[in-house]
Amino acid sequence: MQEKLERLAAAGIQLLPAELPTHFLFERDGFVALVERRGEAFGAIGTPSLLMDSGLAVLVWRGDLPYFVGKGHESPATEEQVEALRGFASDLEAALA
Repeated sequence: MQEKLERLAAAGIQLLPAELPTHFLFERDGFVALVERRGEAFGAIGTPSLLMDSGLAVLVWRGDLPYFVGKGHESPATEEQVEALRGFASDLEAALA
């Protein structure tokens, strides 16, 4: 587990303090993902999301246009945000592999 934590830190991904008995919460640059707790190990990775003032928003596509959509809110996603979210998801998966 220590090796995975070091890989996460090297990727700029931090473990956020959260009182979630079943999941870990990871963040980088405003993007977050829940990761299942399996004892002291990491399990399945949830859908990466954008943390907004109004809550979490997932990336959805409407035709060719990306949006961040959450409960009661949505906003267009920029190309830079889409790439940053994909990079976060990829780096998180690689660090936890």
